[in-house]
Order: sequence, then structure tokens, then C-alpha cells
Amino acid sequence: MKSGFFLLSGVLVTPSLLAFNGAENAPAFTLKPIGRSLILEDYYIWCSSPIWDDDGKVHLFYSRWKKEKGMSGWIRGSEIAYAVADRPDAPFTDHGVVLRPREGYWDSTTCHNPLIQKVGDTYYLFYMGNSNGKTDTKRIGIATAKSLDGPWERPDNPALMPGAEGVWDDHCTTNPAFVEGHDGKYWLFYKSWNTAEYQRASGAVRGNRKYGLAKADHPQGPYVKVSDNPVIDFSDRPNNAQLEDAFVWKERGVYYMIARDMGFYNHEYGLLLSSTDGIRWSEPQISYLDMKSYVQESDPPAHLKRFGRLERPMLLLDKDLGTPRYLFGATQGGPAETSTTFVFEIVSYKLP
Repeated sequence: MKSGFFLLSGVLVTPSLLAFNGAENAPAFTLKPIGRSLILEDYYIWCSSPIWDDDGKVHLFYSRWKKEKGMSGWIRGSEIAYAVADRPDAPFTDHGVVLRPREGYWDSTTCHNPLIQKVGDTYYLFYMGNSNGKTDTKRIGIATAKSLDGPWERPDNPALMPGAEGVWDDHCTTNPAFVEGHDGKYWLFYKSWNTAEYQRASGAVRGNRKYGLAKADHPQGPYVKVSDNPVIDFSDRPNNAQLEDAFVWKERGVYYMIARDMGFYNHEYGLLLSSTDGIRWSEPQISYLDMKSYVQESDPPAHLKRFGRLERPMLLLDKDLGTPRYLFGATQGGPAETSTTFVFEIVSYKLP
């Protein structure tokens, strides 16, 4: 296994960016590409969640699975590892596995969707596991440690279960997003959808993914859903519009969500939403554009059908101010013809 840093071989596609400048649908984030900061020759990489340590280094918690499993291997064989870099714009060095599937538990088939957060003196690693290699046993869990180097204590049971049969979130809980609320509680946003709707649907994207919110008095839970209804629901829009891969942060008393578009504008952009209470959210704006608007790379091989998207967007916030500094994501491509971490510096941004 090898790790490496792939510097930009393309160029900024400035005409595309300038065309949006001043327009109603201009992206909220102005980005400077850093490049493919973590590549593993024998693995697909996804879900890159960064955090600062006390020395100013950046630790990256990410999911990976064996190259021979193909792109769909995440659902039946992903594990969570971590890497470290001296700076956000420097190459990351792999430090090995943090969580791998456990036989006989709710996360026995896969460990995926890492989100690293610190509250007080404890690190909380939110993640998704499943037990049958399918989407209907996806559940959110939370591992804890006093150090970014571990050891990590893992729960025997998930932190958040799906709803009862027939409700909007009866299929799974996945894509955790976490923030400390203004009400003294800890907020956990999660993605789910309805099983019957998913089974009836046909086409490339089946079902309509929505987001719910649960709250707890402690970061580990227990989490209680705030409503029987989702807090983000685009199902009344054309083109089966939806979003996924949400990351939530709070700035100047307002909550913001960055996520991957799934049909609101297209399937390549990022979205940006705002809320004062975490329940009523604004109309989505564009947070970032497709990859070709920032870098030029060689045409992908045929098996990389999602090439050109930045997925699983995660922000590295300023260590002192808590404001967006770097955008981390996963994107297909790279010298191994798999998927890698890709990092952008956030040059400036405009929030709604």
C-alpha cells in the first residue's frame, strides 16, 4: 500500500468561473484547487473528514475499500482510516485503519461516512455501518477517543435507528452531520428515505433522500428525533430533486449546510442552505461548481461513471474563528483510476 500526493496537472478553468461572477447563481465559495492530497494505489478513497490537532497539523479521517471491489465496494467492505499532514495544503501520510467491520455487530459489513468532531476533551467519530451489505441496514454510530491517535471505543449498538415501517425514514440512518445547537443540545442531522418508495422506483436514482434532525443532551446520545417529518425535503420539486452528503456548521448565530446536489440544479454542483433554527431551511444556492470548472484532467476510463463531481464535501474550519478555510471532498480519478481526496482552499465566500 502506498500513499501519495498528486499535484495539479491541469489548469484553472477561469472562463467558467468568470461567467458566474455577479450572476444570480454564482457559487458562494471562491475556490483555489490544491489537488489530490491523499491517494492509495490499491484503494478507493471516500468521505474525507479533517480536523486540526493541538500542534496545527491536520488529521484526516476517511473511508476506503479495496480497488478490486470496484466503486460499489463501499457498501460491503469499507473501513475507516486516518492520515496526517503538516498543513491543510500539504500531502497526507496514511496512518492505517481506525475502524473496520466487526463480525456479529450492526457494523459487520462496512464502516463508512466518517465525521470527526471534538467536544470538550473528547473526540467523537460519527460513522455509518451496515450488517448485510445493503442499504436497509445502514445505521449511524459514534466511536470515541481522548486522542486523535486512539484508541477508539466503539458502541455495541447504533446511535440512531430508522423510523417505523411506512414513515419517510424507515429505510436507514446515514450521512451524519453534527453541530452544537443554541439550545444547549447536540444536533445530529441524518439522511434517510422510504423503503416502499425506493422499491417501487426505477431509473438511475431510486427514491427521494431527505434529511431529519435528532437532538441529545450528550454528544453520544441518546438522540431523539425532533419531528415525524424531515427538515429538508425536495420531493415536491421536478427531476426527483434531493441532496446528500450534508456538512453543517454555525456562524454568527446562523446554521449553514453544504451538501451535494442531486437534481435541484444538477448532479455535479454543491448546495448551500441556511437556517436560524435547524428546522426551516432556505432555498438552496450553489456552493461550488463541477470539477471541470476548477481543474482540467484527462478523460476518465469507462468504469468511473461519476467522474467530474466533488462528493462528500467537508469543511476544515478556522481553528480560532470557526469559519470555512478549506473544502475537502472525494472525487473519482487519479493515477490509480479509483477515487481520491481532493482539497480546495476557500479564498472567499458569501453566505446567504
